[in-house]
Amino acid sequence: MSISYRWIIVAAGALMTCVALGAMFSLAIFQEPIATATGWSHAGIASAMTLNFIVMGIGGFLWGAASDRFGARVVVLIGSAGLGLALVLASRAETLLQFQLTYGILVGLAASTFFAPMIATTTGWFEENRSLAVSLVSAGMGVAPMTISPFARWLISAYDWRTAMLLIGVAAWVLLIPAALLVRRPPTDTSDDAAAVGMAGSEQPKLSQVFRSPQFIVLGLTFFACCAAHSGPIFHMVSYATICGIAPMAAVSIYSVEGLAGLGGRLLYGGLADRIGVKPVLVAGLLVQAIALAAYLFVSRLGEFYALAIIFGSAYGGVMPLYAVLAREYFGPRIVGTVFGAATMLSSLGMAFGPLIGGWIFDTYANYSWLFIGSALVGLGAAAIALAFPPLARAKAEPVLGVSA
Repeated sequence: MSISYRWIIVAAGALMTCVALGAMFSLAIFQEPIATATGWSHAGIASAMTLNFIVMGIGGFLWGAASDRFGARVVVLIGSAGLGLALVLASRAETLLQFQLTYGILVGLAASTFFAPMIATTTGWFEENRSLAVSLVSAGMGVAPMTISPFARWLISAYDWRTAMLLIGVAAWVLLIPAALLVRRPPTDTSDDAAAVGMAGSEQPKLSQVFRSPQFIVLGLTFFACCAAHSGPIFHMVSYATICGIAPMAAVSIYSVEGLAGLGGRLLYGGLADRIGVKPVLVAGLLVQAIALAAYLFVSRLGEFYALAIIFGSAYGGVMPLYAVLAREYFGPRIVGTVFGAATMLSSLGMAFGPLIGGWIFDTYANYSWLFIGSALVGLGAAAIALAFPPLARAKAEPVLGVSA
């Protein structure tokens, strides 16, 4: 197979992450229309997203392990069929509990089939420019707010929230299933496998030892804190801007600017990581994210929101792909799907706190100030944890410290 096929893998992965995660995160756009039409509380609706992240985290670990064993293609095909069905069923929910269970469990389980398997597969297709390639696949997440979110807002304005969600589910089928059929296993790199076997000291490291290693503990905790910091502000950004007096469609455009900035951030941070190393770029990005979160306390005008969205979006978007690169560098290619799936599970648990806590804060205090204060502090904690990453130079010579037969 031509080496150029690796870029088809990147394109397919970017499309799938855009559609799948864009559809999942579109609940931020649906939140206010659903609350208005049904009378359900903001916290109740946001809790569907919390359940979504919890299920997505568990599913990410299981699907990542499945992709190591069976290949990513069968996994993403299952997810493509399941995501469309889940959105169609959620659009028909008549009670808040039905919506929470349908959107939270089924959408979360289906959406979790894409990120870890496709990121892990992409790392196998690239030896050079790996950070950039992974960033491009992850860039689909950045494109989603510029495409899926405005599309959802337009559908809601033209029809109603139920019809809009149903149509997004149908669109997911149309776009995801053909893209999933393009996915192939990466070429076998026997030299890479042989090196990994020799350096690890066994044919395959024991996962129980991998998950207790310093590398994985720091990776998981940093990923968890990073996502716990930005999930609430991302999910509630449209509502926050509306409270500040921004018109609804303009508020959605802030979300889109964040996504565009995230796309640029992935390219910038990925390129820098290939040149100067992953760890310093990750720490710097986490610090920028924390500072930007605190700065949201002082904005109220559309131009100010746009300016800060560029900084915040580029930071959280730029650091996200770097965790997969670290997982590959520390643990090698053969179990990267499992390891990154486990790290993604922890990150999803971190993501789960933000929407629910943000909804509770708003219902309790009628503003989001404490959400941004708490998120900024957690973001600083993520940067502090990231400083404990062992040097990658040593990791390359000894992929999993402390792991033996």
